[in-house]
Amino acid sequence: MRQLFDSDTWREIFQSIGKNRLRTFLTMLGVFIGIYIYIALSGAAKGLDNGFEKEFETVARNSMFIWAQSTSKPYGGFKTGRRIQLKLQDAEELRRQVPEIETLAPRNVSGVFGSSPGVITRGIKSGNYSVFGDFPEFTKIATKNIYDGGRFINDEDIKQERKVCVIGERTQKELFDLDENPIGGYLEIEDVSFQVVGVHKFAGGGPFDNDSDIFIPFTTYRKIYNTGDNVAWFTVAAYDDADVVKVEQDIKANLRRIHKVDPTDEKAIGSFNLGEVFKKIFGFSNGLTFLSLIVGIATILAGVIGIGNILLISVKERTKELGVRRALGATPAEVRNQILIESLFLTLLAGIIGIIVGALTLKGIDTFTQDVDLPYTNPTVPIPYVIGSLLLMVILGVLIGLIPAQRAVSIKPIDALREE
Repeated sequence: MRQLFDSDTWREIFQSIGKNRLRTFLTMLGVFIGIYIYIALSGAAKGLDNGFEKEFETVARNSMFIWAQSTSKPYGGFKTGRRIQLKLQDAEELRRQVPEIETLAPRNVSGVFGSSPGVITRGIKSGNYSVFGDFPEFTKIATKNIYDGGRFINDEDIKQERKVCVIGERTQKELFDLDENPIGGYLEIEDVSFQVVGVHKFAGGGPFDNDSDIFIPFTTYRKIYNTGDNVAWFTVAAYDDADVVKVEQDIKANLRRIHKVDPTDEKAIGSFNLGEVFKKIFGFSNGLTFLSLIVGIATILAGVIGIGNILLISVKERTKELGVRRALGATPAEVRNQILIESLFLTLLAGIIGIIVGALTLKGIDTFTQDVDLPYTNPTVPIPYVIGSLLLMVILGVLIGLIPAQRAVSIKPIDALREE
């Protein structure tokens, strides 16, 4: 340890490095590239993770969306092209038959899927907005951040078919005055007066969040729009440990059975499995991180081996010098430590430069993608990973340094002094 802070030790190290600058630089380049590849690739993969999580931050990871379409095969006396209509009672059957379902929320909507948004009025002000008929369970799948003083639809709203609504920020700005509190105010939906009980914040995360939506109780919706037990689609969240692909398949199989559809008809029931998309994205990201780790370690190892080779050559070139030091009383431990410190210094110097350049690269990527419409944000590498990579370099540097260090210790002073 004392030798580590000895000025003579460092003077000899820098003299040794200075004799072969190009060779030292090229060898350190291997360690630099290895750690740089690891930092850049793993950080880029993390940026993909962060971007996708932000894009869908308001939606449960194991969620999916199921809707009805038209049959593509005849079955049970029905012709091809029969339009399937989901029903409210389908939800109870699915909950019984598919135990992996954690939350299921039937939904209805006006103003999307080809229909024109309804004209919502408040006094002399009006605008076109989509109106959703929802159950309280929906917020367990797609979170709605409600401003203080407000709330989302609750169970009593459903039971009593209350004429209440939750509006988005744009709806508030367009139908209410700037200094006016919309909570407790009223607006007209299909010429029916609804009281505003909440305003939800626009998170800007994903295609399932909008700042102009209007949410009303499902039971009130079907009464206003005369939809009966019809459901536009089911929003479903599976348990965290469930296989989302199997859950989707089970749901669709049960719906085909309920609505007398050919079990092999894949077009009758449509779906979008966000959980599967999450799984693929994070699988790709984890694969990229693992690849960066393998490539980085391999490149670092190659670079460290190169440093070991340089030190072996250096020991060979300094045979006489080392012999003189031994003859003057230098112990084997002092000679060994001299070489180990040099190996560790070169390895850490190349690694730290690689980390710094990698971090600057990630910063540049983050700046470049700020204004780009991509699910990508904040590419970073966790500090423990960086510390782990430095620790790995220290271990490899010491292990590789032992080879030339042992070679230096094995030099006999008398033999070294005889060399020309």
